[in-house]
Amino acid sequence: MFKDLKLLRSQECGESISGLFEKDPNRADAFSVRFEALLFDYSKTQITAEVRAALTALCSQQNVAGRRDAMFEGKEINETEQRAVLHTALRDPGGPELFVEGEDIRAPLRATLGRMERLARRVRSGKLAGPGGPFTDVVNIGIGGSDLGPVMAALALAPYHNGPRCHFVSNVDGAHIHDILQRIDPKTTLVIVASKTFTTVETMTNAATARRWVEAGGGEAARQFLALSTSEEETAAFGIPREHVFGFEDWVGGRYSVWGPIGLSLMLAVGPDRFREFLAGGKAMDDHFRTAPWEQNMPVMLALTGIWHNQVCGHPTRAVLPYDQRLRRLPAYLQQLEMESNGKSVAMDGAPLPYPSGPVVWGEPGTNGQHAFYQLLHQGTSVVPAEFLVAAKGHEPELEPHHRLLVVNCLAQSEALMRGRSLEEACALMRAAGYEGAELQRQARHRVFPGNRPSTTLIYPQLTPYVLGQIIALYEHRVFAEGVILGINSFDQWGVELGKELADSLMPLLAGKKDDAGKDGSTRALMDFVRKSKA
Repeated sequence: MFKDLKLLRSQECGESISGLFEKDPNRADAFSVRFEALLFDYSKTQITAEVRAALTALCSQQNVAGRRDAMFEGKEINETEQRAVLHTALRDPGGPELFVEGEDIRAPLRATLGRMERLARRVRSGKLAGPGGPFTDVVNIGIGGSDLGPVMAALALAPYHNGPRCHFVSNVDGAHIHDILQRIDPKTTLVIVASKTFTTVETMTNAATARRWVEAGGGEAARQFLALSTSEEETAAFGIPREHVFGFEDWVGGRYSVWGPIGLSLMLAVGPDRFREFLAGGKAMDDHFRTAPWEQNMPVMLALTGIWHNQVCGHPTRAVLPYDQRLRRLPAYLQQLEMESNGKSVAMDGAPLPYPSGPVVWGEPGTNGQHAFYQLLHQGTSVVPAEFLVAAKGHEPELEPHHRLLVVNCLAQSEALMRGRSLEEACALMRAAGYEGAELQRQARHRVFPGNRPSTTLIYPQLTPYVLGQIIALYEHRVFAEGVILGINSFDQWGVELGKELADSLMPLLAGKKDDAGKDGSTRALMDFVRKSKA
């Protein structure tokens, strides 16, 4: 599949990015994509017109358009689980009829969204309250997609919060829930338990702790707990009344679920109207993805840039670098979205994948990262493609000097990665500093930057609910397009299961209730050490 691109690899992956700008000073116009008020610039990469043509040809070869249309039509593109993939329907509840297994799903989606909005309005107005009065705090208990999406979005939209304070518990480490519960009132706290099956061990362990805390503090669990789950039997057994249960279908994967009931905590924080704006931003990106030609299609060009860097040029990681403090959880969110979706080694037909799958995704917000790991980005021996994100405008007009400094740092870093600093330039600096001879050379070599390190930049006007919806949908479709091109199923996650199964089997062993003779020597030694340490 990558035959044509591999022919280009030896000459193109190492081509001078600065040299490409010397050949064409207007390169940024040709190697960027605009959609509404978003700009995606990939001109600071080694992608040329020839490379782009070969990359876009992959979309036809791998039938990206056909798979895309099948997804939006509700076909079972998640073939290993025989499921449709319709998180996109959550952000378009008013769309035309859409049938899954012979039933139109639009009406139930509208009904669920309406129930969420009515509950959110009752909570935010104080009509639904706890024994101590109106709810002041919301604790969302989930893990994975039931946590990463809502916590990322809630942090991102902090300027729009005008409801109860939101807190998020995910880790089964007791320190996580302890440190949150000790700061809030059990009689004015609403607890949301997010688990599709209502059996996820980490989530249900934390939920049981929260229920004991509420009841011990004078609260009423039946009044103060909500469930985001498809299991009426399990939620009823936990003591949550049916009117407090919001279900979602198996065609919504956890890492794609923030658009529906899993986003209830976000709706409580910003209100139903802002949540609708968030959905509208996602739908706008859906429409763009479905209609724009490949070279002007932002999710596709983001995906093809990733394919170029990872599968063709062989860069195994990518750094996501939002110059926006409120997007500080975006790298973690994208870690799951990309690595759980495309971290596969088997093709759709069950054959071993003959090339690398998804890259390692990591990052931190700027400018913090500049004082941490950017040293490696600039002068390390590994090339790490960088993906910068920045808003043209902040939310605090009185702090505009801060925002200007943020923006210029973002732009300067991408320029520095591309330009670098030559030995000749470094020698001139050291000569001006008074160094001579061998010491001048030695000092200069430490100040050489190889440059020619690729980066992309996504600029958005301001981080509003609508724009956040666009950004999340952009990355969702990027992952989808990459998966189709690689020939893998982006919508299952069997690699998550084995560790869970083994953890269940280890619990009685760690408690000393069962012999551990069947375990390997390392696991036996580690459990023995823990048992002795507790004694």
